[in-house]
Amino acid sequence: MAFNWQTFRTRALTAIVFVVVMLVGLLWNRWSFFLLFSIVHFGAWVEYQKLVAKFNPQYNKISQLHRYGIMIGGWCLLLFFTNYSLKISTLAFTDLGLWAGILFMILLPVIMFIDSRLVFLGNIAYSIVGIIYISLPLGLLIELRTHWSEDARSLSYTVPLLIIFSLWINDTMAYIVGSFIGRTPLSKISPKKTWEGTVGGVILTVIVISLLAYLTKRISITDAGIMSGLAAITGTVGDLFESKLKRMAGVKDSGSIMPGHGGFLDRFDSLLFATLFVWLYVSIAF
Repeated sequence: MAFNWQTFRTRALTAIVFVVVMLVGLLWNRWSFFLLFSIVHFGAWVEYQKLVAKFNPQYNKISQLHRYGIMIGGWCLLLFFTNYSLKISTLAFTDLGLWAGILFMILLPVIMFIDSRLVFLGNIAYSIVGIIYISLPLGLLIELRTHWSEDARSLSYTVPLLIIFSLWINDTMAYIVGSFIGRTPLSKISPKKTWEGTVGGVILTVIVISLLAYLTKRISITDAGIMSGLAAITGTVGDLFESKLKRMAGVKDSGSIMPGHGGFLDRFDSLLFATLFVWLYVSIAF
């Protein structure tokens, strides 16, 4: 296949902008982190609803109150999980998320019930799945970022960065290993993935992250190895899950917000699954 310079330039420029925006959001402070993943939250929800509507056209018939109410209701989880670290004057986001969440828990079932008289009850299930798939993991990521002190060497920086860097490393290593020795397809859902690439990616991710833990002394090698392994494995499952959604919808990408790289779900599908399992480990081990 001939090299397409225009495509390469588009992908490269998009990747540079993406990395810069991500690093600013991740490293500046808690406000930038919250803002970054609030944008990801709403962007992912818009794409999720479009995907569902493609393989279940009845989902297009939900009311605007249902469509946007469920997004805002899910965002209340992000507000709630800020651990009283973000405030506007005396108003803590945690309290705002709690009371707004209670309000939406009362109103949304009523709105969905009214909708269900016109469309299939399955639409309610798809919206609830969206809360679990998108809003809950991003809320837990916010919780990890705000759980400890704001000190640059605290776990509030270390754990979220460990998850994200593990996913980036795993994605890169799995591609490289799979390109050289990949022979056995991992799944029909994503034919380009191989068992060799997947296993190699996980192993190399654990090695790299464990080495970084040893050099930086920010976290124990054992914890780093376990969390990076969990992130790599469950992140791959998350990627396959989103690929299944796209296959059901008959599309190549979930969106086009990042030219050459797809949409929000394409970029953060692994993060949604990995965050949940790493959070569970942290809750038990720390």
